[in-house]
Amino acid sequence: MSFAWPTLLWLLLLLPALVALYLYVLHRNRRFALRHASLQMVRDALGRNPGVRRHLPPLLFLLGIGTLLLAAARPQAVLTLPHQERTVILAMDVSGSMRATDVEPSRMVAAQRAALDFVAEQPADTRIGVVSFAATAALVQAPTRSRDDITAAIERLQMQYGTAIGSGLVVSLASLFPEAGIELSAAEEDVAGYRIRHPEHLGDPPYRAGANTDAVIILLTDGQSTTGPDALEAGRLAADLGIRVFTVGVGTVEGEVIHIGGWAARVGLDEETLRQLATLTAGEYFHAGTAEDLRAVYRNLDSRMVLKTEQTEISAVFAAAGALLVALAAMLSLLWFNRIL
Repeated sequence: MSFAWPTLLWLLLLLPALVALYLYVLHRNRRFALRHASLQMVRDALGRNPGVRRHLPPLLFLLGIGTLLLAAARPQAVLTLPHQERTVILAMDVSGSMRATDVEPSRMVAAQRAALDFVAEQPADTRIGVVSFAATAALVQAPTRSRDDITAAIERLQMQYGTAIGSGLVVSLASLFPEAGIELSAAEEDVAGYRIRHPEHLGDPPYRAGANTDAVIILLTDGQSTTGPDALEAGRLAADLGIRVFTVGVGTVEGEVIHIGGWAARVGLDEETLRQLATLTAGEYFHAGTAEDLRAVYRNLDSRMVLKTEQTEISAVFAAAGALLVALAAMLSLLWFNRIL
């Protein structure tokens, strides 16, 4: 435990002074009582309830004062508390393979519906951004609290050619750290070669994977990258920035044959890449084989992003405890001796 105003702890030196004052008052009352011959008057002067009762209310009062003085110094403690993530980036695959119908009515439609359900269940103070990626990636909705804007961005997603998972991750990171100087023009070439300017509040890289608890990326894809930077290199960039990436694999491993532009291709789910991405960034991988599975995954994600270890001021706890001790001292003194103390 630490204190925001540690200099106020010097006020605790008042406690020995109060103890000395209490002992002085007891000694003075005893001397005054012994001057009288009446035993009854001696008892009245010394109190009718000798022993522990006599000293308990003053002791509780002193403890209460000490606790209140600690509260004035603003104590802080490192606690693991429930915490809703402030920013969530939904990185959604819009490649042609998402037209496969192994997830009904199609991978794309099921992904959109599940994403909309997820957005609707988030607290109002959570900012959500939307990134789409195919052969290239784009930020279609900057992080915002406007549910109407987020819903509109998800609903207007259109399928394109190619799949660049790495590009989707890089654009997501750039939207989370617009001041970090991520060179988006280089995204299609080499993620590892990025020159990232780290502002003072970000500290010096590399971070511990998953250390940044203010934001997460949820990457939804069928997991077959065909172009753009290497997805795992993009994942290392996310890990260096402390951002967790939760990967969601849409579809079945065996996949199905789709026809695009006169070509036929089997599109299956590349789970291995998605698992590695999640492990690399201290996130988690989920498989969604059906539309209902996909909705369940999104509901699960919300419950897995709620614990945060942070330094929290606990002055109110000390203040409440101190006030309670003082009130208890006064109550017992009134009950036993018909006086406040």
